[in-house]
Amino acid sequence: MPRPLDGVEVVSLAVNLPGPLAAARLAELGAHVTKVEPPAGDPLAAAAPEWYSTLIAPQTVVTLDLKQEADRAKLDELLATADLLITSMRPSALAKLGLAQPQERFPRLSLIEIVGHAEDPEVPGHDLNYQAVHATLTPPHMPTVPVADMLGAERAVSTALAALVARANTGAGQPYRVALEEAAARAGDAVRFRLMGPNAILGGAFPGYGIYECKDGHIALGAVEPHFFLGTIALFGATGDHESLRNAFADRTIAELEALAAEHDLPINGLHAPVTGK
Repeated sequence: MPRPLDGVEVVSLAVNLPGPLAAARLAELGAHVTKVEPPAGDPLAAAAPEWYSTLIAPQTVVTLDLKQEADRAKLDELLATADLLITSMRPSALAKLGLAQPQERFPRLSLIEIVGHAEDPEVPGHDLNYQAVHATLTPPHMPTVPVADMLGAERAVSTALAALVARANTGAGQPYRVALEEAAARAGDAVRFRLMGPNAILGGAFPGYGIYECKDGHIALGAVEPHFFLGTIALFGATGDHESLRNAFADRTIAELEALAAEHDLPINGLHAPVTGK
């Protein structure tokens, strides 16, 4: 079956996480992605080799030393036919490569520039820093999901798709910037607007949305809608407060609770340990 981005050529200079994630998603949609790596490789390959291998599987990986004239010329050959260029370096480093405005040399090429901080993209930072700024961390615990990187990658993908639509209308490529801090800010809206976070409605205040201990572990109850909540308390003979639900779940196993949930169409799942690899 044809895919939406069949025929689209993408060149990615991005290493670490958000850029490779975005490039992999574009490849899933049918784009032909050439991942250009420095001689030292992508740090993600050392940090999470299985994830790295999964992400690059549908891509063509090319090693180029862009400080060398011959390799820099090879990059230009790739860009001459490309539709999208993904980068994740500081703007000053991009400018040194002569790629701050790549459409000036390659009129149909759009730049998707992933940066860190929105106001000053030269300031260094990573996912942990952006989450720290926007209140999605619970100290002293480290995050279990790189929220800014994951959302930033999806923002890069949607920006890339918008860039293709815009070029279809104008015939010209344009530079676009995606800030990871802005992605973290939108995740932080859930806390800022008091939907989630300590004592917020979905942060523990509402008994129908929470984590409860059971006989052999913990379960997650996501009974937000009234019919799910009323169905849960009716099934377990609870009164609808935290304590009655804790008592209702305490003597049952995860398997028992998941079986009841499936039988009665209720949003209850056991908490499972992370599975490494594929």
